[in-house]
Amino acid sequence: MSFLIAQSVDEVLAALAAGARPIAGGTDLVVGARHGKAALPEALVAIDRLSELKAITETSHGVIIGALVTHHDIESHPLLTTVYAGLADGSALVGSPSTRHLGTLGGNIMNGSPAMDTGAALQVLGAEVELRSTAGSRRVPIASLWARPGQTTAAADELCIAIHIPKPEGSSGSAYLRLEYRRAMEIAVVGAGASVTLGDDGAVAALSVALTAVAPIILGLTDLQSVLGLGIADAAAAVQQLASAQATPISDVRASDRYRRHTVGVMARRAVEAAARRASGEVISTPVNRSIGIGAAS
Repeated sequence: MSFLIAQSVDEVLAALAAGARPIAGGTDLVVGARHGKAALPEALVAIDRLSELKAITETSHGVIIGALVTHHDIESHPLLTTVYAGLADGSALVGSPSTRHLGTLGGNIMNGSPAMDTGAALQVLGAEVELRSTAGSRRVPIASLWARPGQTTAAADELCIAIHIPKPEGSSGSAYLRLEYRRAMEIAVVGAGASVTLGDDGAVAALSVALTAVAPIILGLTDLQSVLGLGIADAAAAVQQLASAQATPISDVRASDRYRRHTVGVMARRAVEAAARRASGEVISTPVNRSIGIGAAS
């Protein structure tokens, strides 16, 4: 095995072009290798020293989050815990404190798990992923990045540089919740993220919902036009039905498909309700799971 500690993005891109695989926190790659899911690559390039990928930058159009920003950075950042609270909800639920201090947003996204806790929130917030190779850069809507479990549409020589999230418009709020049996080191049984914009009359003017762990990739709900114009309670109830109907879960050791189909509807309804409360100006601390009592007692 070869191991290179990169000092620049260009050095990383050259290594990727030669067949290396990037590693930052290593919280997915190393654990996967220990569990026999996949052997460690023959060539690794460490990117954890690239300070230019660790910035959180607010712009007039939104926010740019470097690929090496950790989950702890996100769950404790004043902008992300307010304007982009759904993402902070998700990052605050990732693994243990040590995992959140080491694990990066870019690594979480590129791992491609349909059970990731940041994916649904990023999708409903309209995030785009910036990919770069020696041939140039491109931005991909995050919903188009995931191909199937553990695989993305990025080329092998492309590096995730940053995540771009547009600035929410009007009276908007977001939230991410997951069903959990205990409060630490848990993979989502099901989860749901929602972004809600309220009109002047308090009705739902815009809505996006995405589901976790009930399809091969993060599942964005469709047919939401019928929900627009409804009050929050009616909109949330309608989303619950749509989520249960559109989910295609499997049965495994953590839950049956029938149980997942029912509970993802409940999580989707609660995500819409929490996002709408934030959109109305109410402060709900991140993660929402803790604030509204989801999960086992601590």
